[in-house]
Amino acid sequence: MIESALRPTSIAELTDWARTGRLGPEPTTLRASTAFRTTYGTRHPGRQRSYRNEVLSIRVGAAVGSCGLEPGTASDDLVDDCVAETLAELLDHPVPAVRVAALDAYLMHVRPHPHAGGARGEPVLIDGPTSLTKSRRRASAVVDLLPTGVSRVLVVGVVGSLLAELRARAIAYLPCDLAGGVTEWGEPIFESVEQAPSDFDALLVTGMSLGNETFEEFRGVAIRRDLPLVLFAQTGSAVLPWFVGAGVHAVSAEPYPFFSLDGGPSTIVTYRELS
Repeated sequence: MIESALRPTSIAELTDWARTGRLGPEPTTLRASTAFRTTYGTRHPGRQRSYRNEVLSIRVGAAVGSCGLEPGTASDDLVDDCVAETLAELLDHPVPAVRVAALDAYLMHVRPHPHAGGARGEPVLIDGPTSLTKSRRRASAVVDLLPTGVSRVLVVGVVGSLLAELRARAIAYLPCDLAGGVTEWGEPIFESVEQAPSDFDALLVTGMSLGNETFEEFRGVAIRRDLPLVLFAQTGSAVLPWFVGAGVHAVSAEPYPFFSLDGGPSTIVTYRELS
């Protein structure tokens, strides 16, 4: 667990720590050597739903930071804006996704996995002969982070394998996603936490909540209601472990390249709040 003196109260405060060099080198001395946008589609064999994902990534030294994008919202100019800029400049960029990717890159540079945020993470190997096998194994590792006894989960960021894993364990869920629609099982997807029933006893939330600036909302719900908040993070994998023990129960951190982009074994790192 993160030392209390090093637990930020908000993303804004953590960004200020990075901006002022409290955590490592002054960000004015670090430049983004590479920036790139990854666009990919996924539809596992036997599944009824396709996914299209876009990710902005920024490299600093050996570290890569990433932030998910809403498909179709970013142009190649956004990548060009990041190349060769200092991290100080990128941490103040007007586009939230750039700020998150820059913060993720900085934190990956100064506190890489498996020690993000001063915590001690557990590497978990995700392998398998097919994309569906790897997706199911990642889903199992993520759902394992929920405390025992949880009966109904608010799932923010609908991923078919996560819902299938919850169904297999007889854990009820409320699917929530800005895109709305229905799940593979015909269940309506709520477009906001306000639309969803309030009788959930845990939250399972995508790291993309950083990029669309809703993370603090979900963390606030968890704190006010004293509920466990578990995050599955491709976006901000080095950012979110800083909040374990500060409104966050656990994080599944998945740095770039993500499991679905690699046919070989992948590694995620899980961080848990100490009881």
